[in-house]
Amino acid sequence: MTEGPYFVLTVLGVLGTGLVAGVFCGFSAFVMKGLAALPPARGVAAMQAINAAAVRPAFMALFLGSTVLCAALTVVASVRWPAEGAVESLVGGALYLLGSFGLTAVANVPRNDALAGLDPEGAEASAYWPSYVRAWTAWNHVRTVASAGAATAYLLALT
Repeated sequence: MTEGPYFVLTVLGVLGTGLVAGVFCGFSAFVMKGLAALPPARGVAAMQAINAAAVRPAFMALFLGSTVLCAALTVVASVRWPAEGAVESLVGGALYLLGSFGLTAVANVPRNDALAGLDPEGAEASAYWPSYVRAWTAWNHVRTVASAGAATAYLLALT
């Protein structure tokens, strides 16, 4: 079993990546479905407000803090190789860093930025909204699974 400071960091890794998975799951399970059911102008305006609220300290501390923690756990696991839990910790780090943080940067944020530049009442927003919801949600499903997989891998690293 993992011990000492590495144990504490790994427990925090389970908690952080698990909480992020929960946030992403909520969006995939019902938030995006609810927004998609609205008229496009209302859905766009609501998502613009959600995206603005997401970059505030509470969520960013969780999301970016988990990213830094996963990077640190990946480095420590590499140094500890082939110790018990190192493989699981490396898998957890890869899942979160690539599948959650990486996908956020390359798939979800660019869509959010494009949406932010649109007038919710405009024809362009109305035309963009259905494809935005479809693509954003699909990538969010992947982020959800990757974050939950990271939490599971870190939990396995503890055993």
